[in-house]
Formats: sequence, structure tokens, C-alpha cells
Amino acid sequence: MSDTDAFARIISVDDHLIEPPDLFDGRMPSALADRAPRVDTFPNGRQAWIYEDGIFPNIGLNAVIGRPKSEWSMDPANFDEMRRGCWDIDARIADMDAAGITASVCFPSLIAGFAGTVFSRSRDAELGLACVRAWNDWHHDVWAGTHPGRMIPTQITWLQDPEIAARMVVENADRGFRALSFAEFPARLGLPSLHSGHWDPLLRACADTETVVCLHTGSASWAPIPCDDPPFELLPTLFPGNAFIAAADWLWSGVCSRIDGLRIALSEGGVGWVNMLADRVDYVLDHSASGSESSTWRDDRKPSEVLGDNFWFCTIDDPHTLDGVIERFGADHVMVESDYPHADSTWPDTQALLRTRLGHLDDATIAKLTHQNAEALFRWPIS
Repeated sequence: MSDTDAFARIISVDDHLIEPPDLFDGRMPSALADRAPRVDTFPNGRQAWIYEDGIFPNIGLNAVIGRPKSEWSMDPANFDEMRRGCWDIDARIADMDAAGITASVCFPSLIAGFAGTVFSRSRDAELGLACVRAWNDWHHDVWAGTHPGRMIPTQITWLQDPEIAARMVVENADRGFRALSFAEFPARLGLPSLHSGHWDPLLRACADTETVVCLHTGSASWAPIPCDDPPFELLPTLFPGNAFIAAADWLWSGVCSRIDGLRIALSEGGVGWVNMLADRVDYVLDHSASGSESSTWRDDRKPSEVLGDNFWFCTIDDPHTLDGVIERFGADHVMVESDYPHADSTWPDTQALLRTRLGHLDDATIAKLTHQNAEALFRWPIS
């Protein structure tokens, strides 16, 4: 796409990569190399990752970009059935150029889990930690390193030990990583909650290094599903519910009060819930038992002010609620996403959609939403 065709410069703060089959080659300790995750082809011709005793296929809807909707499904997809930009960095950059996307934050896929949860659940801790390091090395050297400036380096970490995780964040910050993909609900993974203080060493390391804590919907493999037999459509419908619950949990945990400078970005949850949460948390503090002398709230700011100071929000298409969030909180904490290569993605029409959704705003606000806020948050100038 030529600059003359573009509506705005775009940093997409929520995209995904599909890990290529050679990701772990040469990146594992020699003693563990033969136990690294690998891609196998089964007798029926289907491919899947194999790790420990688990089988991890690439689910079709995670990589449908460029295919007609008639071919979309939840069935496993082989690599040769995906658009090459899903897993090949050169092809991804070409696809970004075609859609007018200057830079991208890319989250892991199923073999790692959005927050590295698969590796952190490994039966063999040494193996799991080695996989985390290998994934980060590949992301740094290949995904973010092949075309400097185009991919914002985003790490996973070792969730079994916050002290080890904190050291990794510091080490990775020195290598240029700008973000950490972390679990939105640690307790749903059988780990200590945010309220326990267990994660403070890791979160303090993030604040000290200006590493953004990215919470992607689904990163803890949990959603507020109200029944045991939902249709598939219910799950993506509730993505904003995940973001609402996650933001509320993080707010009331007090981590933003205990740790100065913590920056939290919510991905794939939209912005329609933000004003409702802001109204509700302030009302709760003023009216419920939690507003009494026994309240655990330890901040001179209202909860809604913490939400506006320490949280950033991501929109893919919120045509009837975006303006209200900008009116209340200003335009400094909202960013855009394309969600390549998922079924939700706006690619290759990202520019056209943003023109439709944002075109009524003034130029300064458009610039903030499409790239300047992401540039500031991730310390990633593109101009």
C-alpha cells in the first residue's frame, strides 16, 4: 500500500504468530534438544506439535487469514494450508505492507500459549524453562530481528517462579524487549492470585524496565462461560467480558498502587466496557463495604483514575462506544489492532476500516490512536 492510499500510520498492538517448525532447532541445551517441541505429521496427513505427552494442533480459526469464509473452521490446519505470513517473517512483513501496518506486537500461538503457559506447566521444569528461553531467543533473533523496527519484541516468561521471571524480564529488557505477554488470571492457572503479592517481584521488574505487561484475552485459558454446552459463537462474544473482569481484578489487587509506573495493556477485549467499569469501581468504593475503614484500597486516586493512568486499551472495531471512552479518558490510552491472522482480523482492510471508524475524529486524535500512543507506551518510534 502506498503512503498516498493510507489513512494513517498504524501500529497494531495485537497480532499473532504461528510458531514455525524449526523454532527450537539449535536453541535448546544439547541435553534437552531431543525433547524439544516438534511438529509431526500423523498417518491421516494432519500436522501437530508434540510436547511431552501433549498434542497441540494449529486450530484453523487461528490462521484463516487470506482464505474465503467458506473454508473457515476449527479443524486443525497444516502449515501448507496457512497463508505463509502466519509463520514466515518475510511473508508477514509483506502482508503488513499490503495492509499499511508499520509495526506490530505479536503474541504466541498454541504450542506456547498466549502467555507461555504450556511451557510453564511442563512436568520437567528444566525442559519448560529451556523452552521459554528458546522461544524468546527465536522471537528476538528471527521474528523481531530480521526486519528491525517492524516487530516490537514481546517475551513470554517462566510462571512457576516470579523471581526467575523477574530476572528474565531484566535480561530481556537489556536485549531490547519492550513487552511481556502475561496471564490475565494467574489464579485460573492454579497459580497464586494477584492479590497475594506473589507476582510483585515480576511486576516491579516490569515497571523498573518500562516493560509493558500485556494481558491477552484467553491467556489463562478461562472465560466466563455460563454453561457447559455453549455454541462456539458465545466464546468470542464474551471477549470484552474477559477484559472487564481482568481489569477489575488487577485494579482491586492494588498492584498499581504498590508498584509505581506499572503499565498494563489489554488485548482483544475492545473498549466498550471501559466506561461501565470506571463507573462501577468508583461507586463500589464509595457505597459498598469495601469503602469502609476496612477497605483494602490503598491509593489516593479513585479506582477509575488508576484505570485511566495505568491501563491501555485496544480496539479492533467498537463503532458505538469508542467515542465515549475518548471523551471520558482522553485519547492517550487507546490503541488499535488488526489481530492477524485470526478470524477477527481486519487484514487486509485495516486502513479502510479505520478510515470508517476514526475518520470523524480530528487529526491529532487519529494519530494518537493509530500509532502515537503505541510509540510512547512501547518506546518504539516509527517516524
